[in-house]
Amino acid sequence: MKTIGFIGLGVMGKSMARHLLKAGYPLLAYTRTKEKAEDLLQEGAVWKETVADLAREADVVMTMVGDPRDVEQVYFGEGGILENARPGTYVIDMTTSTPTLAQSIYEAAKQKGIHALDAPVSGGDIGAREGTLTIMVGGDEDVFLACKPILERLGTNIVRQGGAGAGQHTKMCNQIAIATNMIGVCEAMAYAKRAGLDPFKVLESIAKGAAGSWSLSNLAPRMLSGDFAPGFYVKHFIKDMKIALEEAERMNLPLPGLALAKQLYEELAQAGEENSGTQALYKRYVKA
Repeated sequence: MKTIGFIGLGVMGKSMARHLLKAGYPLLAYTRTKEKAEDLLQEGAVWKETVADLAREADVVMTMVGDPRDVEQVYFGEGGILENARPGTYVIDMTTSTPTLAQSIYEAAKQKGIHALDAPVSGGDIGAREGTLTIMVGGDEDVFLACKPILERLGTNIVRQGGAGAGQHTKMCNQIAIATNMIGVCEAMAYAKRAGLDPFKVLESIAKGAAGSWSLSNLAPRMLSGDFAPGFYVKHFIKDMKIALEEAERMNLPLPGLALAKQLYEELAQAGEENSGTQALYKRYVKA
């Protein structure tokens, strides 16, 4: 079993790391706040004090950090992964980041004899916890095939989309589709309540029809129950929408629906909800 180093033990990263540990992989762990790793360490993971220490010992390094700045720091910064990993190491960035940065990691890794994949995920905290994530992969096919058994411990829908950066571009498609869908889900639930209907009964009808979506089935019940805890943070969603809009602008592709969603979520963040789950957009409607 290859030794896996996992960097980033947040809402999703910790569940992902736990699946690898339960599958029998020797697991090295690093995150900025060691307390977040304590339960994994009790289950058998080995703590590493620095990214460099982890990168030197791991056969496979997986990262699930906050945003592109964090990705850049952990791969290219002083004491970073690419400076310390051995030739032949596999590195898999599962953070939602920019396609351009994914390509830069791939090229820099290749020069050092390191194999790189970009493999962002979708499915939120539920998918991470249940091991049912969708994983969108960019990189060389032989590297993908070598790493697929590891990825299969984390997800059930794993598709190589193309070369370096293709996984991140696919994740942008995912976030674009979710962004305007979230507006629709919130507005449908607000309409149901205002019309005097039982919104949970409304969900029974519409979630299984043409309006059905992951957000409608999984996040609408949370909205209606007043559960706005993060499965995916508002602040991270804004980051993703910003990346998608910047990439679309480079391709001369107007995305007015995405621009509206980003505006609404930025207003939500300014109202103090940046650390809430994306379903907190519903608050904008129930207050109206």
